Amino acid sequence: MRRSLVAGNWKMHGSGAKITGLLQALVQALGDEQEGAEVVVCPPAPYLPLCQLLLQGSAIALGAQNVHAQASGAFTGDVSAAMLAEFGVRYVIAGHSERRRYAGDTDAEVAQKCEAAILAGIAPIVCVGESLEERESGQAETVVARQLSAVLEHCDSESLGQLVVAYEPVWAIGTGRTATPEQAQAMHAFIRHVVQERSAWLAESVRILYGGSVTAENAAQLFAQQDIDGGLVGGASLKPEEFISICKSVGR
Repeated sequence: MRRSLVAGNWKMHGSGAKITGLLQALVQALGDEQEGAEVVVCPPAPYLPLCQLLLQGSAIALGAQNVHAQASGAFTGDVSAAMLAEFGVRYVIAGHSERRRYAGDTDAEVAQKCEAAILAGIAPIVCVGESLEERESGQAETVVARQLSAVLEHCDSESLGQLVVAYEPVWAIGTGRTATPEQAQAMHAFIRHVVQERSAWLAESVRILYGGSVTAENAAQLFAQQDIDGGLVGGASLKPEEFISICKSVGR
């Protein structure tokens, strides 16, 4: 059975003091959890050393928000997968809608980032999702299939065993709007079907997360759906009590 995963994406938020307080609360509540969901936190890159120190000995995994596709080079401001691995990073987000929109990350670049992460032993959380305009024009599945297929076609089947997929309807990120559990389940089932066309065993094992204004109020309903294996949580992951509640809402 797939073990659920809840990942907190802190985006460009936090300070040393705030992150210390947040992680202390999370470690106290979730750090010894051996059952239930696997928990990951993805801080801004400058705080990776601090988080590595604070998470030492706990069950909470460390993640990063972005990675460069190349192993090294003249890429000012970027970090490689090997650099992330040195700080104990086990997961990295690739292709978040904000990176696609503001940094111009293309499907091909996201696929290359996923490959780089996998080669460094880091599991990529590849984000896919449609805008409101694309959903209303009936293009949601086409967009999601294109984004996901770029990764599936670029990486070899064996390495894809580390892959995590996060469905994040762009129209629900930071807006307070959330896909209904039925809408989310329908897209997650479609994503699993796309993976199934590439590999039956991968379709059974790949974890598909929902990301789009997940809160303590809606988490249990979302996570109860057959093909939803956890969540990629944004703003709520910065609030200790709410994030802890979301993590404990997972039933498997």
